[in-house]
Amino acid sequence: MSAQCQVTGRRPSFGKAVSHSHTRTSRRWNPNLQRKTYHLPSEGRRVRLTVCTKGIAVIDRDGIEAVVARLRARGERI
Repeated sequence: MSAQCQVTGRRPSFGKAVSHSHTRTSRRWNPNLQRKTYHLPSEGRRVRLTVCTKGIAVIDRDGIEAVVARLRARGERI
């Protein structure tokens, strides 16, 4: 499973951790990914998506039907 949100496309960010002595080491910030199952009433089945917490808010705002339509238009298989 890649660390990428299927709805928003968020991926890990990279940068430097800076210690008290100002030594810099590489680190990464991972998105807060969740595996969520949604029911698609139009197809009478469930879909399982890997979404970040902002992606969950987008699904709540726009509805699962609209989000799935966008994913399919992008060419993603669901």
